[in-house]
Amino acid sequence: MKLKLDLHDVYNRGDQIDRRLRDVIDEAVATKAKTVEIIPGKGSGQLKKRVLRFLQQKEIKALYHRVEKDSDNFGRIFVHFKWK
Repeated sequence: MKLKLDLHDVYNRGDQIDRRLRDVIDEAVATKAKTVEIIPGKGSGQLKKRVLRFLQQKEIKALYHRVEKDSDNFGRIFVHFKWK
């Protein structure tokens, strides 16, 4: 199962960005999704940096296996989970 989060519509609303990121990570854990695709878009790169900072928080980082920045599409990040 793969989840997808597009942040284009909340790119300038910090509180909603964090809430949506937290919600999709929680949903991935609840449903044991293998991958979450996060689309911050290409823009200036500030939103992508914010997403990566969010994912580096200790309590969030403990929930997933690894983060992959799409080499073909700068505006896309994959968060991979490993379930036992």
